[in-house]
Amino acid sequence: MSDILNIAKEAANAALDKKAENVTILKMDAVTIITDFFVICTATNRTQAQAIANNVEAVMKEQGMKILHREGLSDGTWVLLDYGDIVVHVFQDEMRNFYGLEALWGDATVIEMD
Repeated sequence: MSDILNIAKEAANAALDKKAENVTILKMDAVTIITDFFVICTATNRTQAQAIANNVEAVMKEQGMKILHREGLSDGTWVLLDYGDIVVHVFQDEMRNFYGLEALWGDATVIEMD
């Protein structure tokens, strides 16, 4: 689990490298079987959301992670990158507030960034 946590942190740092805001890592394994970690962040516009997603993909590829599913990249209001053990959500602010994943998965543990 610690290896996957470190990779989730790498994904979060990749988002931060592209100026993502409000980056959050949720440890999901105690509340769902669908994934171990969510990485959630906010982009200010479509172009930034695409840049964040592309940078996360590049870093995840370097970490040996294969993407299982990608959606929302062309629209950029909510980009989802599914790596199985880690799911990355890149939202524009309005969509993040609307879906409220942190509240929806309120029983998940928030992981502090180093």
